[in-house]
Amino acid sequence: MSNEPSDVYDLKSVQLPYLSGPALRLFAAVMEGPLGGLLTASLFKTAGISWLRELRIDDPPTMRPIHPAAGAPAEATAAVAPEQWPQAPATRAPGFRFASVHDYAKAYRDGEVTPTDVAQRVLAAIDAGNRAEPPLQAMIAVDREDVLRQAEEETRRLQDGQALSIFDGVPVAVNDELDMLPYPTKVGTAFLGQTPAQEDATIVARMRAAGALLIGKANMHEIGIGVTGLNTIHGTPRNPYGPDHYTGGSSSGPAAAVAAGLCPVALGADGGGSIRIPASFCGIVGLKPTFGRLSEHGAAPLCWSVAHVGPLAATVADTALAYGVMAGPDPKDAVSLYQPAPTLAGWDREDLDGLTLGVYWPWFRHATAEVVTRCEAMLATFEGLGAGIREVTIPDLEAGRVAHSVTVAAEMAQALSRTYAEHHREHGLDVRINLAMARRFTSLDYVQAQRVRTRLLANFDRVLKDVDVIMTPSTGLVAPPIPETALRGGESDLSTLIEIMRFATPANLTGLPSISFPVGYNEAGLPVGMQAMGRAWQEPTLLRLALAAENAVTRRAPQWHYSLLAERS
Repeated sequence: MSNEPSDVYDLKSVQLPYLSGPALRLFAAVMEGPLGGLLTASLFKTAGISWLRELRIDDPPTMRPIHPAAGAPAEATAAVAPEQWPQAPATRAPGFRFASVHDYAKAYRDGEVTPTDVAQRVLAAIDAGNRAEPPLQAMIAVDREDVLRQAEEETRRLQDGQALSIFDGVPVAVNDELDMLPYPTKVGTAFLGQTPAQEDATIVARMRAAGALLIGKANMHEIGIGVTGLNTIHGTPRNPYGPDHYTGGSSSGPAAAVAAGLCPVALGADGGGSIRIPASFCGIVGLKPTFGRLSEHGAAPLCWSVAHVGPLAATVADTALAYGVMAGPDPKDAVSLYQPAPTLAGWDREDLDGLTLGVYWPWFRHATAEVVTRCEAMLATFEGLGAGIREVTIPDLEAGRVAHSVTVAAEMAQALSRTYAEHHREHGLDVRINLAMARRFTSLDYVQAQRVRTRLLANFDRVLKDVDVIMTPSTGLVAPPIPETALRGGESDLSTLIEIMRFATPANLTGLPSISFPVGYNEAGLPVGMQAMGRAWQEPTLLRLALAAENAVTRRAPQWHYSLLAERS
C-alpha cells in the first residue's frame, strides 16, 4: 500500500483466519498473554493497522463529528411537531403487511383489542419464540409485571379518551445498550448491569412519555463489538427470514423482534452499522440519524465518537414516527444541543423529482452479485420516479475503514478498562480477542485515526455539495449462516465482518445520517438492503427515498412471525 491518501478506489477484501472451537479458545488465551504481541503484529499488518501508522496525512484530528446548525441551534425543548407525524398511508405497499403503529392505534380506537390484550399476546409470543427450536431469543429480559402494569394504564387512558399519542399502547422493544426502568443495562454481557438503571435513557423516556408499551430489553452482540449478532452468553437471536442465519448486529434483538412481529418499532444503537446491518439482514428499516440528533444520554458509553441511537421499524412511516418522537435537543447531552430544529417536512413526497443520487460505482459494486443486482434495480426505479443519478468519486475509503476500526475498538477498550482485569475472561471469546487487540493500539494510532476522520469528512462534504445522497448497498452480502460451532463456543471471522460492514462505517466516522431499507430478496428468500447516506440533518430526504422503495418492493412474510392483532384489511 502507498503511504499517501489515494483518489483510486482502494477498499479490499481482507483475508484473516477463521477460528472456532478449541483453536479459538487457544488463540484468545495467547492474545491475552505475553506472546500476544507477536500475533498482533501479523494481524495489524493484514488488517491495515500498520499501513495506517505510516500513512502521511497532515489534517488536524477531529475528535467528534459535530455538524453545527447553519443558523442558531434549536431551543432545548425543540421537537418534531405532532402535526408533522406521519398519517396512515392512503395506499398500501404491495406484498406482506407488517402490523404498523397506525394499525395498532386503529385497532384500539375501534375496540378490536386493548393494550392489555396485546401485552398478554406479546408475552406469550416471546415465551413461544424462546421455546421454539431453534429459539428466537430476541429479548434478553422481560419483566412481565411491568409490561402488564403499563398495558393496564394504557388501556384505561384509551378507554377514557386520554391517549398520550398515536404510540399509546404500541409495543416497543429497547436494546440492552440503553437504560430503561426497571431493568439493569447488561450490554449483552454476563457481569455488567448488576443493579437496575436509575432512570430511562432520554430516547426511552420520550417513547414512554408518548405512551409506548415498553416490552423489555432486546438482545445484542456483546458490548456491540461485532455485527453478526452472535452472543454465547445470552444466546444468539435468529433471523425470522432464515432461522439458521444471523440477524446482524449489534442491534440483533431489536431487528429480530420487529421482523418477528413482536413490535412494529424497536430502539437500537449504531457505532459501526449496528442499526442498519440488522435492519438489512432482517428485511426492515433502520435509521442512523445525524450525530447528535438523538440524545445519547442513558446509552452505554462504549464508543462515544461514533455512537448513534435510532429506530428500527417494520415500515418507513413507523421509522418516521419513532424518529419524530425521539429527535431533538436534550440538555443532558451537550452534543445534541448543536442541532437545528428537527423536522419531517417532505418525507412523504411520492416522487423523487429534484433529487440527485450519487453513486461511486467501484464501491457500490463491491458486494455479492445478488446484492448488487437488486440494488441496481432499485436505482432504476428511483430514476423512473424522477431522481437523477450522478457518478461520484470518494477517496480514502480504505483509510476510513481502518480508522473506524481503530476508533471504535480503542474507545470500547477504554470504556471497559476498569472491568478488564477482573472480568475479561467472562466475555465471549470473540470479544476477548477484539479487546486484546484493541488494548495494543497506541495513542498515536488513535490520533492518526482522527486525522483520517477529518479527511473523510472533507471528502464526503465535497461529494454532497453536488448530490443529495450517496447510494450503496447496506451490506456486502446477505445474512450469513450461523455455524453450529459458533453457537457452542463463539467464532472469530473478521474477514466476513469486514464484508458486512463495508458500506456502513463512513456514516459513523463522519456522523452523517444514513438509512437502510429493503429492496428485495435473494433466491433463498433472505432480504437485501440498500443504504442512503445524506447531508447532516437531512433525515427527511432519506425517509423519502426509503418510502419510494417501500412502495415499489413486494414484501415477503418472514418464516417466523407472530400476529398480535386481529386480521387487518
